[in-house]
Formats: sequence, C-alpha cells, structure tokens
Amino acid sequence: MADPVPPRHVAVYQEQGRFGGWPANHGIWSWGDEILVGFCAAWFQDRERGHAVDPGKPEEHLLARSLDGGETWALEYPAERGALLPRGAMLFGTPLPGVELPPLRPLEEPVDFSHPDLALTFRMEDHRGGGQSRFYVSLDRGKNWGGPFALPLFDTPGIAARTDYVVLGPRECLLFLTAGKSDGREGRTLAVKTSDGGLNWEFLSWIGEEPEVGFRIMPSTVRLGGEELLTTVRRREGNRRVIESFRSTDGGRSWGGPAFVADAGLGNPPSMVKLRDGRLAVTYGYRAEPYGIRARLSDDNGRTWGKEIILRDDGAGWDIGYPRSVQRSDGKIVTVYYYFDDETGPERYIAATIWDPDG
Repeated sequence: MADPVPPRHVAVYQEQGRFGGWPANHGIWSWGDEILVGFCAAWFQDRERGHAVDPGKPEEHLLARSLDGGETWALEYPAERGALLPRGAMLFGTPLPGVELPPLRPLEEPVDFSHPDLALTFRMEDHRGGGQSRFYVSLDRGKNWGGPFALPLFDTPGIAARTDYVVLGPRECLLFLTAGKSDGREGRTLAVKTSDGGLNWEFLSWIGEEPEVGFRIMPSTVRLGGEELLTTVRRREGNRRVIESFRSTDGGRSWGGPAFVADAGLGNPPSMVKLRDGRLAVTYGYRAEPYGIRARLSDDNGRTWGKEIILRDDGAGWDIGYPRSVQRSDGKIVTVYYYFDDETGPERYIAATIWDPDG
C-alpha cells in the first residue's frame, strides 16, 4: 500500500497590508474542477482585541476562481461590474467610497435552480442577526450576478444570511439561515423554502430550541436522500464551543438533535459536504493551540464520526478558519479558509488545502 499523501496548502489570496477573511460568509461553488469561492478583503490593523482589521477603511467582496481543482487561483473583482458590493452595516469596515449601493428589490423572474451553471450567494448586513439580508443569482458560474434581492425577515428580529442552500428541483430550493434570538442577541438557525423559483420564501422550522445562553449559528447542510437532511451548526454556550448536528427526515419541517460532531476550540463554523461515495466530510478551523484546520469523516450519514484529521496545525493565533469545502473530480477535497502563520507574517490570507479523504 502506498504511503498516505500529506495535505498540500496553496495560497488563494495574499496581499501585504490586507486582511483576507471569512469564506464561510460568502460561499463556494464547483463545476468539476472549476471552483469559485467568495471572501472579504479588508485592511490589516493589529489590534489588542478582536479581528485585526482597520474598521475605518473599506472592505471588498472578492472572488477567486480555479480551473484546475484548486491548484492555482485567479482573482476576480465583481465590484468593477457593480456586483456583490458591501452594503449597509457590514461585519467590519465601511462601504466603498464613491460607490452608490443598489437598493434591495424583490425578485421578479423565477430562478431555474436546475441550471447547470447556477450559483447563489446570500449575504447579510449584521452578523448578529439584527438586519435585512439579500441574495444574488448567477447563471454563468459567477461571472455576472443579478441582485441584490431582498430576503424576508420571517417574523424574526433580523436575518444574518450566509450561503447554505439545497436545490430540490427547477423551482424548489431549501435555504438555511441564522436569525437573531427573541431577545435580539445572536442567534439561532432556521430552515425556509421556495417552491416558485425564489419569488417567495416560506418559513419551515426552527432548527433546535432557542439557546438560552450563547448561540447556535452558521448552518452547513447536505441532503442525504429523499427528505432526509443533516445540518451542522456552530454552537457557543459559555466556554463550550463545539460543532453540533441536527437531522430532519421530513424535508426540513422538523429536526432531531443536537448531536456532538467536533470541538472547535474558541469556536468556528463547519463546512459539510457529501462525498461521491456517500460519506460525509466536515471541515472547521480549530481556534485553540495548536491552531489549525481539521476535519472528520462519517460513513453512516453523520450518526458517528471518525477520528479527527489534522489538515494543518501551524497557525499563529486564533483568528483563522471559516472554511468552505468541495470535492474535485479525482476525489480529493479542496478546503478554502483564512489563515496566518509565522512564515507569512501577521496579515491574514486566503488558503486552500487539498487533501485525500482516503489519506
């Protein structure tokens, strides 16, 4: 038997003086070995607390595209075409100066969710779940985007949308969101559905009970077959920062759980993908020493998980992670996240790790 091939790490976006961050807030899409990922490019500023970004300078929403399964990447700047502009009260930073942000509007033509070149991205104004969210639609693999289209509030204090959706058919799609809790604090997760191509969205269910302490946010969901779904979420409860899962057997109308999936150190969102052989892979940043990126596999639809896989453990601090993962044509997984280490210096960069789940 051949020796296991260690994970390989490549740079996606790395620029002196900049902070590349949070692919999990934007999304990843793939068409065979063509992969597109979104992320934020802010300005680096070393700070004693919080993320090392300069809140007084504008941030950009960028895309990176690979045509060779994540080996090499080219940057794209959707703002040059008036698309995917930062809007309103963002996570960090301010809107780009001199750019008039387009108003949110209702979707007027239904989306063909079965289109082979479809990409959807769902974005937020306030990560705490206190604002309005929006979505954009592309039918040419992210080269051009329609939107921003308004998402309903679903009778919540606010929606903090990130990109997590499951296509069911040409006009049917499930969407998994984070909302503010009833006290206005961050946050809890919910499932919604459209049956008319995104013209209207209906509330289906809350995913788990509202947390009395902390939050349960940032779902990553797969369809296991039929009406069975599994979602993984980021859970914070005091000093407990873990990834949990919930299961639905009725198309997202009700959920059982939670079940423990992994420890995430100081907390990080999961990215879960269903592999072509039926296994599940969940990847996440580990915000405790040794800082890094980790994964676990399941061969029983997420009822149990194998031992932790250390993809890398050379991080220089806690401010890393927020991955998104896809499987490429040769079976390897491409996991994209933000990172910094002793060799690269303090600026955060976007990296991709290419690894073999049969390792």
